[in-house]
Amino acid sequence: MARLGMVIDLKRCIGCNACTVACKQENGTPAGVHFARVITREVGTYPQTRRTFLPVLCNHCEDAPCAQACPSGATHIRADGIVMVDKDVCIGCRACAVACPYMNRHYIERGLLEHGYSGDGVSPMEAVKFTEFEEGTMTKCTLCAPRVDQGLEPACVVTCPTEARIFGDLEQQDGRLRRLIRERNGWTLLPEAETKPSVYYLDE
Repeated sequence: MARLGMVIDLKRCIGCNACTVACKQENGTPAGVHFARVITREVGTYPQTRRTFLPVLCNHCEDAPCAQACPSGATHIRADGIVMVDKDVCIGCRACAVACPYMNRHYIERGLLEHGYSGDGVSPMEAVKFTEFEEGTMTKCTLCAPRVDQGLEPACVVTCPTEARIFGDLEQQDGRLRRLIRERNGWTLLPEAETKPSVYYLDE
């Protein structure tokens, strides 16, 4: 059985946020809800300073604490490893948000879907995209599950101009993801949380 995941090559990431924009466009998330984002830091001491970029998204953990904390069963893990939320089952208790050590859960506040980015109602695109959300429930990155189910890669992957994101099956021991992780000492965020993330990073 496949376990879908991603490797992000930090040596290739230029912090352009094309992934952030592609995710917003693909998922049509409301204002303030970002499934994909890039954390930018400035390190070093003048004049030896530089910027670093860390793209983050849901880690689609194999041992997902959000799924374990969900009292309604709304959060579930698909057979291919993608962690999903069923908005029709979610009761909005936010236990998943508390449980997620990566802060990748988002609550759809009451009234949030009444206004788009323009602040003057919702655009025709937002009217369509907002049907995927329910006020008073949780939402999160789906790893673009609808695209994956059509044999496509996530929007953030195909949009990256430097090909810093590589999507694939972590179960394929001889596959590209496992090879990169082995050869370049791939690592995950917060390994001490023992959640077995499906998103790895490379910086060597």
